[in-house]
Amino acid sequence: MPSLYVHVPFCIQKCDYCAFYSQALTDTPRELISLYLEGLEVEISKRQKDAPQGVSSLFIGGGTPTALKEVELEQLLGMINSFFAMNLGTEKTVEGNPGTLSVEKITILRRYGINRFSLGVQSFEDRLLRAVGRAHTAEQAREAIRRLREAGFKNINLDLMFGLPGQDMAFWQASVEEALSYTPEHLSLYGLMLEEGTPLYVRYREIKESEKDRLDDLQAEMYEWAVVRLKKAGYRQYETSNFALPGFECQHNLGYWRGEDYLGLGPGGVSCLGRERWKNIEDVHSYSNLLLNGQSPMDEEGKEALSLRECMAERMILGLRLDEGVNLISFQNDFGADLRDIYRDVLERYNYGDVFVFQGDYLRLNPRYAFVANTILQEFV
Repeated sequence: MPSLYVHVPFCIQKCDYCAFYSQALTDTPRELISLYLEGLEVEISKRQKDAPQGVSSLFIGGGTPTALKEVELEQLLGMINSFFAMNLGTEKTVEGNPGTLSVEKITILRRYGINRFSLGVQSFEDRLLRAVGRAHTAEQAREAIRRLREAGFKNINLDLMFGLPGQDMAFWQASVEEALSYTPEHLSLYGLMLEEGTPLYVRYREIKESEKDRLDDLQAEMYEWAVVRLKKAGYRQYETSNFALPGFECQHNLGYWRGEDYLGLGPGGVSCLGRERWKNIEDVHSYSNLLLNGQSPMDEEGKEALSLRECMAERMILGLRLDEGVNLISFQNDFGADLRDIYRDVLERYNYGDVFVFQGDYLRLNPRYAFVANTILQEFV
């Protein structure tokens, strides 16, 4: 069964570091949201055939799904439940930001069986939140966590960011410690990246090279400190940026990293079934109007038939981000080849640095190199 991702492309306001496609509600007429929901329902009804046995997990992301009004959120959840079968224990995640979580919205989420919530806290320091254009305060984050717990959520993820403008080690440690005080089942830690075209990139692109090196070193120190601290607190680092208490690893994301099929619905949604991958167009008007006129919302330029070699490379790049690594047997079964033969040159080139470790039926990346994993894993392309 494929996993299911549904994209909600609306936010209260767009963060200064965000390069994803989304629209601020302040610039969005409510009629556009209604049009989006109409188009999405058509796509959901059509794509049901791609998951005849149901879906393995559900993730509703964005954007900020909880930025929708209560009636809109209920309409969204109702149409998903109507067309896609899910087992009682299926992981169903909704992500959202503090300040958008009313008691009424949380009640709706619970009514429709949402059993995991991913909260975009980023920091518990108001000054740092303002520096990157976040629309919430630290107090709203605390209130959101309290409301989620009171509503019965027993699987909560908190997103935190390090390397924010003006964030020193003390501020970072304080945010991590406060997050731990709420005993979340899952934590996702992300280093700030300056993406071209974002307001934050424009403000900081002229940082002198010496200053950039210092900030990169500070980010690495923040990451390394957090890895040690979370391990001490009982969290397992099962992926480069993700930490979970035993049994609370995000099943939806594990599906991506293990190379399983997925459906991505909504504007900009990406799907991959077998060796075919495609993406929907991002513009909400065009996406919905195409569907309502009986046409496909697929972005033809984003459609690709993946070669065997491309599938192998993706399995390595994504799988080696996991603590468990890449399963040699699954690789052999899926691709008819031994990864040790296919990537012998890369493995031998890095062997002298103790970068890769064979452990049972798995090939793993030495945890010491997790912070620079992206650079190393590009060798498999």
